Amino acid sequence: MADTRKDRGEDVTLGRAPRLMAALGKGVLTGIGKRPRADAPLPAVRLTLPGVRAEAARTAAYAEVCGFPAAARQLPVTYPHILGFPLAARLMSARAFPLPMLGLVHTSIEIVQHAPLPADEPLDLTVYAAELRPHRRGTEAVMITEARRDGEPVWQDRSTYLARHRTEAASAPATPPPAASALPPRAEWRLPAGLGRRHAAVSGDYNPIHLHPLTARPLGFPRAIAHGMWTFARCAAEALPPDATSLRISADFRAPVLLPATVTYAADGPAFELRGDGRLHLTGKAEIRS
Repeated sequence: MADTRKDRGEDVTLGRAPRLMAALGKGVLTGIGKRPRADAPLPAVRLTLPGVRAEAARTAAYAEVCGFPAAARQLPVTYPHILGFPLAARLMSARAFPLPMLGLVHTSIEIVQHAPLPADEPLDLTVYAAELRPHRRGTEAVMITEARRDGEPVWQDRSTYLARHRTEAASAPATPPPAASALPPRAEWRLPAGLGRRHAAVSGDYNPIHLHPLTARPLGFPRAIAHGMWTFARCAAEALPPDATSLRISADFRAPVLLPATVTYAADGPAFELRGDGRLHLTGKAEIRS
């Protein structure tokens, strides 16, 4: 794979997409011995993969699994995250990345789309680590994925990932969030036990916690759990009109969804949430600009 390095080695242009599963496997090994802290230095590198084209069949399969219109000419709003995640995984699996990749928890996401995303037009994707910040339960990394077309920014994803470890704040009682009334229900979804395997097939994320109870139990879950990005994508498909081209949508991941499950999508104005079995799984907000 040919890399072109610019600006004293901080910008790296890749000749092809990294292999996601190889990066995830590498992350298990490079994470050994890492001791996360919020004041650790971040690697000053930006990975760029130019001319990324979404495969039509895979995009259509992803849209079907996540509830987006199958015949849309635009990419699903969450799909550039899927295209860019192998770059993020390569960065987070590097020995120089200060958090161990194994066990990272996706805690929030914000996507801003500035322009249409025609499914047949290539995108230039860039991923970098923006900051580390303390969290009551550990240390969070902020990862940015940007998509450009003809040099112009058209889409950005700001995701946070939490490495859980003991902190001084963890011993202090948490400040309870202000009480809020549940949003009115809009839809009910029955999620099959194999949803994690279906989403893995269209996203490439074969994390064992999503695949089967036997592979989820050693990692602390009684059953497989739904991908956080599936819950977000499914809510985005419900919250956004298919012709929206300028928008902002964000979500905080609250609690995992154990599969199989029945969940309720609720919304009121721009606010939405996903809940089920007495738990709040996700809260979010969708804003249409045009």
